[in-house]
Amino acid sequence: MTDTLLKVRDLKMHFPVKEGVLLRASKFNKAVNGISLDIAPGETLGLVGESGCGKSTLGRCIARLYEPTAGEIEFCGEDISHLGSKALKPHRQNIQMIFQDPMESLNSRHTVSEIIEEPLIVQGIGDRASRSRRLLELLDIVGLPARSATRYPFEFSGGQRQRIGIARAIALNPKLIICDEPVSALDVSIQSQILNLLIDLQREFNLSYLFIAHDLAVVKHISDRIAIMYLGKIVEVGNSEEIYKNAQHPYTQSLIAAIPVPDPHRQLNRQVLVGDVPSPIAPPSGCTFHPRCPQVMDRCKSDIPQLAAPMSNTEHLISCHLMDS
Repeated sequence: MTDTLLKVRDLKMHFPVKEGVLLRASKFNKAVNGISLDIAPGETLGLVGESGCGKSTLGRCIARLYEPTAGEIEFCGEDISHLGSKALKPHRQNIQMIFQDPMESLNSRHTVSEIIEEPLIVQGIGDRASRSRRLLELLDIVGLPARSATRYPFEFSGGQRQRIGIARAIALNPKLIICDEPVSALDVSIQSQILNLLIDLQREFNLSYLFIAHDLAVVKHISDRIAIMYLGKIVEVGNSEEIYKNAQHPYTQSLIAAIPVPDPHRQLNRQVLVGDVPSPIAPPSGCTFHPRCPQVMDRCKSDIPQLAAPMSNTEHLISCHLMDS
């Protein structure tokens, strides 16, 4: 991919687990354990995996809400992995987040106008009059009436609160928005409205999205490419249609098989996963998926598979020893 907005290379985020009287870090929670990915301008990369696999941690590392343990985050050609707060300020204007729970991410003591105008004030953009005009413009873009400006978050429904969060995210005209499960806390009828709004905004403003979710059906609707994450690592990545129709990794196949089918009479041959996700503090040796894999081989227990393209399609990458056999 020649025209790349974001490059992540071998990113790691290990949280210390402090124990004992002296609270020394004897172990580490390896939430993100060596991830590489690219996002092009105007592209949506869907990131899918079970709860606890490190998806949100990866998003917060890219937004530099966390300081990565190791690896590189290159944005617009500049390494932002370890920049200080002052050097990060112009990049924060171009990387924004939409959070899962809009009630938790919006300050309940602030009015909608204060919430949406805050990024403009922090970045020193415009005067009071221009910020007020921008506020009304943003409310109109996300489908909220102008009178919403003087109200508080608790006066809105969940879908309306998420629209406020989206208005705040696009206020600075960012290039990349990290969507951290933005519809999972909403009713199904509202989810489609928010997804369609995000698609419309992307087309209008040429936005790039890292869309984090645990529902492959939702991700397929909005994503150009999909990356499957398991226990801190990417195990498969490729074109959205290719992943959905021709998944190669056993974990991806299980996730697709778990998607509900609206026909109660249709017989399904589901590949059900057994066991729970292992602890990221002590991940299994070799392929971390091997304790739950229905096609496990002896080498899976000792050899770490590499993310590679074993097929003719070089954009479809799989991390599985089955591809070598």
